[in-house]
Amino acid sequence: MKGKVAALSLPPGVTVSFAGTAEAQSRSLRTLLVDSGLAAGGMLLLLSLIVHRMRNLGLILLNLPFAMVGGILALVAAGGVASLGAMVGFVTLFGITLRNAVMMVAHYEHLTQVEQRTWSRDTAIEGAADRLAPILMTSLATALGLLPLALGSGEAGRELEGPMAIVILGGLFSSAALNLLLLPALALRFGRFDGQARQPSIGTPRDTA
Repeated sequence: MKGKVAALSLPPGVTVSFAGTAEAQSRSLRTLLVDSGLAAGGMLLLLSLIVHRMRNLGLILLNLPFAMVGGILALVAAGGVASLGAMVGFVTLFGITLRNAVMMVAHYEHLTQVEQRTWSRDTAIEGAADRLAPILMTSLATALGLLPLALGSGEAGRELEGPMAIVILGGLFSSAALNLLLLPALALRFGRFDGQARQPSIGTPRDTA
């Protein structure tokens, strides 16, 4: 819209300014982007403290494209556009997706480091099966709560809630499916859960001859 207005040939002394809802949404979008950037930085810091191996951290972050693909496809299928509501939906979706991925990776670490399981194909399948019910229950409960908003996205007054719900619904289905099917295969191929990289604790006495 601003590009089209800039291309207009206006007479001297005539100007065009955006105000009201358009200006408020633009200001809200800028605030959302700044806050999302700060939240992403804090999230990466916390994840780096929880997950000590970069490979496993990469596996967690790899779920974000999975969620984004589903959200974009759902938004396009519904005829929506990238609005403030859609951006809020993506931020919410990323949080849910990262939670599911952290649960999966943390469970793999528990199986190998606490229960002393050997990291193998059977362990990867068992870990995914253990997390199947929690991930599906979270996704289904969220989807049921957002479904009325998504179905009524064309109604007046739901310009923000409708696109937000559509993005979250689409991303939930794609991320849940890929989290349960593709992530275990990637973890088996690229993950590190054998506990061999742990350093000896400070102050451990050395063996004496």
